[in-house]
Amino acid sequence: MAGAVALGAVTAPLEAVFLLLALPFLGNPNVSGAAARLAALEVRRLRLDPAALGLTAGPADPVGRGPAGRGREDRAGLAGARALRFLTLRLPVGVLGGLVVTLFVAGAAMALATTRAWLGGEPFDGMEPTPLLVTYLAVAGIVLLFIDVSGMIGVYALERRLALAVLAPDRTEALERRIAELSESRAGIVAAVDSERRRIERDLHDGLQQRLVALSMLIGRSRRGRPELLDQAHEEAQRALAELREVAWRVYPSGLDALGLGDALAGVAERSSVPVAVACDLQGRPPMAVETAAYFVVCEAVTNAAKHAGAARIAVDVRRAGAALVVRVQDDGAGGADPAGSGLSGLARRVAALDGTFKVTSPPGGPTTIVAELPCE
Repeated sequence: MAGAVALGAVTAPLEAVFLLLALPFLGNPNVSGAAARLAALEVRRLRLDPAALGLTAGPADPVGRGPAGRGREDRAGLAGARALRFLTLRLPVGVLGGLVVTLFVAGAAMALATTRAWLGGEPFDGMEPTPLLVTYLAVAGIVLLFIDVSGMIGVYALERRLALAVLAPDRTEALERRIAELSESRAGIVAAVDSERRRIERDLHDGLQQRLVALSMLIGRSRRGRPELLDQAHEEAQRALAELREVAWRVYPSGLDALGLGDALAGVAERSSVPVAVACDLQGRPPMAVETAAYFVVCEAVTNAAKHAGAARIAVDVRRAGAALVVRVQDDGAGGADPAGSGLSGLARRVAALDGTFKVTSPPGGPTTIVAELPCE
């Protein structure tokens, strides 16, 4: 907290310079975007979420067309205007915080100098360390320290309240933003369902259907006097049955309802070609939709790591964190996973449909870490 107040005292004059330079260009989208970014930094310093206060968007895209583009432009303009107002109003608060921090540093320096002088047997400012004087200065120092710390707490709380009061969108804007998010997630769910249907059709057409055609041919040849082909036909039937089970599990794992998430993930680890360590620490079962989303996050992440990343080991960790279920999958592969790819973007849409968050961290060379937080309430 003291560090946040001190940092706010440093940024206040810098923001004053920015406001003076930006004064002739008020209304410019670039100025609004810069103000929103500065306000977002201040909000993070105060341990608030910039996204919740509408500070994640930059200046509007000038080539945007249609109602959606105009909506984004309007939201960016409102965010920029609120950011400029917040930066202006927090200047005196930042100066006050600087004074409080300066008094704290000056008092600490004086207390240190007095202590060093008296411990060295020298008077400080002509004062000898008599018991009465030492008691008086100790009590006064404790009182002043209490007042100074209270001032820091007050400045920090005042800045947080100012940020919430100025930057938070009003109820109408919040509802409009929520409607836009729901519309986007609904479109994402439709796209994810269509993508999953196409993948199932490919699996059935390219795998299972061809095996069944080969099986039919083998049985036909065996009926024409080649009984030794019956063993081969039996093997093909077993492979076709295994592929059919695999496709069915990808559509929806039947064991998830009966056995729960932990056992279903253990099945994923058993079927994986790469060693998978599963840690599932849950007290009770989460809602069915959350279980299903968590299962498919792990399945897709494990499949990607085995097929594309060249991973030698995958770690899966599933646990409750407050009111959310946190799913974390990490592999030691080559990294470079594209969050915009069809598989990962489909998972992101599935998680967003439950008001969850989905994050992919995959630097070149690895490791790749996928974290999904799914609210359970």
